[in-house]
Amino acid sequence: MENVNQKRLFIAACLALLVTAITFAIRAKIEGVFSTDYGLTKEQIGYAFGPAFWGFAVAMFAGGFIIDLVKTKTIIRMAFGMHLIGIVLLLLAKDMTSLFIANVFIGFGNGSVEAACNPLIATLFPNNKTKMLNRFHVWFPGGIVIGGILAWLVMDTLNLRWEILVSLLFIPLAIYGFLFWGQKIPETERVSSGVSYKEMMRNVGAPFTIIATVIVMILIASVPSLSLNFDSIYPYIAVGIILILVLIEGRAINKISLLFPLVLFCMLLTASTELGTTQWINALLETNGINPMIILVVVTGIMAIGRYFAGGLIHRLNPTGVLLGSSVIATVGLWLLSISNGAAMTLLSAAVFAVGVCYFWPTMIGVASEYVPKSGALGMSILGGAGFVATSMVLPIMGKSIETSGPQTTLRNMSILPVILIIAFIGLSIIIKKKFPKTK
Repeated sequence: MENVNQKRLFIAACLALLVTAITFAIRAKIEGVFSTDYGLTKEQIGYAFGPAFWGFAVAMFAGGFIIDLVKTKTIIRMAFGMHLIGIVLLLLAKDMTSLFIANVFIGFGNGSVEAACNPLIATLFPNNKTKMLNRFHVWFPGGIVIGGILAWLVMDTLNLRWEILVSLLFIPLAIYGFLFWGQKIPETERVSSGVSYKEMMRNVGAPFTIIATVIVMILIASVPSLSLNFDSIYPYIAVGIILILVLIEGRAINKISLLFPLVLFCMLLTASTELGTTQWINALLETNGINPMIILVVVTGIMAIGRYFAGGLIHRLNPTGVLLGSSVIATVGLWLLSISNGAAMTLLSAAVFAVGVCYFWPTMIGVASEYVPKSGALGMSILGGAGFVATSMVLPIMGKSIETSGPQTTLRNMSILPVILIIAFIGLSIIIKKKFPKTK
């Protein structure tokens, strides 16, 4: 690629993701501040944190649709601006409403980073997409490690106010803005390969049903009165209707494989398993005899190392094999965490959980890029966005469960998600082997 500085763009993208990740660690830490100092319930905090996830999704969806029209550079500039506004508003937050608004902008900034950088990495490294996407996504757990250490140092060791911790975000923000400044950004892989916009939409399988479903999920995650009641039959009826609509749009209208909708379904559960648990790490493990921030650093540190060396593992097992193994280990990790008592057992259980969720996010993106390449930037954005919307729905449910049933029951209930994934990934593996006979 002529006049494209691959190394500088990759580093800039990693630093942009670093900002995104540190916001996750900071939220996990200041959750207790807004509970004790500002009087918010955990359910209220769950709703106030929700926009960080569904805002992420909205930005990713919008970015996926318009990135080839406005160019990747514009989406990156939007990410920088939204991050800047969100950080300032977070510093001013004092109640549920102001915390909610701050997280809207932070979510938009985070989503714009993913919407721009996932297709950018795939374009920069067309022959090593899954490997380099894993290396790019090292900086998500890596950033949480850095954020967790900073949270422990600033608030627990130096006993400084939470605003000092949040202000540190301005440093990587300024650096990634500088590195992207003035650089030539290549066209996305879809544009360079000549795949039409209409064909990209078609390869999503059932784009209109998927987008409508995600909009409904955002409403449920944002409006407390719309919270799901799983004792009622209505949520299950809704799921059945969605499945029928996906079949009609994908098979009868678009006449295409439903591989992408299946991958999307798996993404909803992998994201909820990983992010739902880590966002509530403070409340889930605060009585286990060890600082939850240490657990967060251990979990995300293991994830960062695992993702960096993911290339060899994915080559030996193939992406679906990695995902299936990860689901089994994640199930064991959550179950162990639900019975852990004491620092040593909690650390061991957290390490097992970390190995389980380590490869979920980047490998899911890689599966879409490898096996449904014509879905393009839109497919990547829908996957990531829907994963964050699912997490925004899970957060208040988990918050309420922690308050009413306790941390251990909540962790035990969360282990159901990777159990479902085990079945789903077996099915996905069979489908891919039939569709791509050369796959191991």
